[in-house]
Amino acid sequence: MTPKPVFAALLATLMSQAAAAQDVPKQTVNEELRARLPEEIRKAGTMTAVNNGSFPPYEIVTGTELTGATADLSDAMGQLFGIKIEHASVAGLPALLSGVNSGRYQFAFGPVGDYPDRQKSNDFVDWVREYVVFAVEKGNPQGIVSLDTACGKRIAVMSGGSAEKVIKEQSEKCVAGGKEAVEVQSFTDQPTSILAVRSKRSDAFFSSQAPLTYFVQQAKGQLELAGVGQSNGFKDIFQGAVVAKGSPLGGALHDAFKVLMDNGTYAAVMKKWGLDNNMIKEPGINQGK
Repeated sequence: MTPKPVFAALLATLMSQAAAAQDVPKQTVNEELRARLPEEIRKAGTMTAVNNGSFPPYEIVTGTELTGATADLSDAMGQLFGIKIEHASVAGLPALLSGVNSGRYQFAFGPVGDYPDRQKSNDFVDWVREYVVFAVEKGNPQGIVSLDTACGKRIAVMSGGSAEKVIKEQSEKCVAGGKEAVEVQSFTDQPTSILAVRSKRSDAFFSSQAPLTYFVQQAKGQLELAGVGQSNGFKDIFQGAVVAKGSPLGGALHDAFKVLMDNGTYAAVMKKWGLDNNMIKEPGINQGK
């Protein structure tokens, strides 16, 4: 069970920072982009983006409210399209991907990891680049500095995510090499995973560098990053919005991202949330290899 008071306090801190942050410039409707939306979306005046819970500083979910870089960018994109982008949450990444692919939700704004196996059922509109590292207790008492040093340790990961796959493969390598297996602890969201490390139920949380950096800053000296500057089992990692395979919405989102990048809104939002190192120069589609 998640320690509810601690979880609530953490999200309250994130919300406070979001409220104090500078507002994002308003956009004017781009009629060319609006015309490329499916007719049913234009008529409804809304479309729904699905997320799988808090992924700070991109997605900070409290009840039915979403804040963070994703919220700011989706608001700006909605203004470009002349519609309102609403948000819904599901439990876990598999539910998010299947929900988009089945048409239950129009898309996921993300960012969600873009990998070849996921491209079989969904298309990805990449708008950030990411790295995967460890968040550990201050002083790193377990000495976790790479995948090889995770053998025999309790490693928290997001359920259904790419980090879970990598750490499970590493566990098999540990056993094959005569070492103890990794105790893989899978959680449905980021806050629960990081709280497992803070409460010493996990030795490390293996996940994306951007949210881990954010959580480490909020931990007030209790945590630090480890394994920074290494591939940690990954190639170049692109993350982005998700649409159903072959959906015309993918191209419209791509060009809307390009407008936000060209007019400086993207950079303003990314810098506002401390994501300077995750910016890319242009959006792309299915860049994951």
